[in-house]
Amino acid sequence: MKFDIYDFDAKAAGSTELPEDIFGIAPRKDVMARVVHWQLSKRRSGNHKTKGMGEVSGTTRKPFKQKGTGNARQGSLRAPQFRTGGVVHGPVVRDHGYSLNKKVRRLGLLSALSQKAADGKLVILDAVASMDKTKDVAARVKKFGWSSALIVDAAVDQKFLIASRNVHGLDILPVIGANVYDILQHDILVITKAGIDGLKERLA
Repeated sequence: MKFDIYDFDAKAAGSTELPEDIFGIAPRKDVMARVVHWQLSKRRSGNHKTKGMGEVSGTTRKPFKQKGTGNARQGSLRAPQFRTGGVVHGPVVRDHGYSLNKKVRRLGLLSALSQKAADGKLVILDAVASMDKTKDVAARVKKFGWSSALIVDAAVDQKFLIASRNVHGLDILPVIGANVYDILQHDILVITKAGIDGLKERLA
């Protein structure tokens, strides 16, 4: 697959061949959906909690005698049927994450990369210029016409990362952090030449 390379001034800087086995496979939407669900499940905090019958405060005394009152028998005012009682089968603190095979995760990432290439939403940069001013980064993004873009580089320059934080719709990730959810969340996927080499090594 032949793709044009641009510099950070939106000018042509040659072309490169992208590997078909990374950017040219048939995208699997079902696998991408599985990987995104797995990612979002891992992000859930899982700290929601309600108190059960044994955790609410209150007396442990029997409300009234077992027989002779004409009422249903009751053993505790902390039972769920009372206003101040505990919650039945309420949520507890837990981890929502689950395991997903590496082969499925790899196929999901390959599918996301190939989907962007097939949709014409993949841009190859020669390199990301070192900038420490937000207005400079915003000006470059405006030249390209990106409203929502994810830049993937081999190593993220900290000055550029700080400068780009306030640029709306722009995010930067290192190759090791490239993931299906963030790729699909952004309209344009931007990868540097160093990032391409990093992806080849990661997905080898």
